[in-house]
Amino acid sequence: MASSDTPDQPVPQADTAIPLMERLAEQLGSRASVSAVFGEPVTSGGITVIPVAEVAFGFAGGAGPEAADTGTGGGGVGARPRGYIEIKDGTATYKPLRAPWVNFAVPLAALLAGTVIPPLVRRLAQRRPR
Repeated sequence: MASSDTPDQPVPQADTAIPLMERLAEQLGSRASVSAVFGEPVTSGGITVIPVAEVAFGFAGGAGPEAADTGTGGGGVGARPRGYIEIKDGTATYKPLRAPWVNFAVPLAALLAGTVIPPLVRRLAQRRPR
């Protein structure tokens, strides 16, 4: 095996990454709140609707080999609607939102199954020895 021409670099100490992680956690924490998942309630005609979303946060960071390097990092957030809470006559009900393709795919699959399966069963029954 050939030896490497680059000198061994010191492994970064764990305490160089701590300020980075604290900074990322602080920035992430300032954005994470109940309002990120539950939207502002809307009331009309005696019915209150509260939008509900799925929110995901992620972040990563790293520190370099130099003692003065406090590191860098980044992160992201994603959200998508999941449903709403309907409050009517003192009763709260969660109503999920279905994906738009479900409104098309489920009836189509039922139609195909209803037209393909009966002839297939008849054909298999005719082949069966008696």
